[in-house]
Amino acid sequence: MMMKILVLHGPNLNLFGRREPHIYGHTTLAEINARLQALAGELGVSLDVIQSNHEGALIDFLHQNIDDARGALVNPAGLTQHGVPLHDAIKAMPFPVLEVHMSNIAARESWRAHSIISPAVKGTIQGLGPQSYLAALRALVEMLREQEATP
Repeated sequence: MMMKILVLHGPNLNLFGRREPHIYGHTTLAEINARLQALAGELGVSLDVIQSNHEGALIDFLHQNIDDARGALVNPAGLTQHGVPLHDAIKAMPFPVLEVHMSNIAARESWRAHSIISPAVKGTIQGLGPQSYLAALRALVEMLREQEATP
């Protein structure tokens, strides 16, 4: 069975390519997802992807996949600073989760620098634009394969 990885895109990320291009660039969410799917194919894993402007939908997606996913990438977007329920859902997952941000949140407004999600995840990759997602997928798959190889 192919290793299944979840990709969760939070609120307003459907506007990538249009929203504040001076911060997020011109790459659309569809283009990011296409790049992720291509990389997943190269790595021999499958992706289940969701974007929602509603925290509950993201939490429901995690819950629905708790038994068959091996890991997840989460860009919590505007939930980064205040998403307590998302934080709790991530902590309940039996698999590693990586937090992803296109921008470097530490270099932006002071209120963005704190992530309530970070303490719940294995690690964070940020500030690399669309490459943040690709780097996170590579890192997650490598971590999972190392876990598999460890007796």
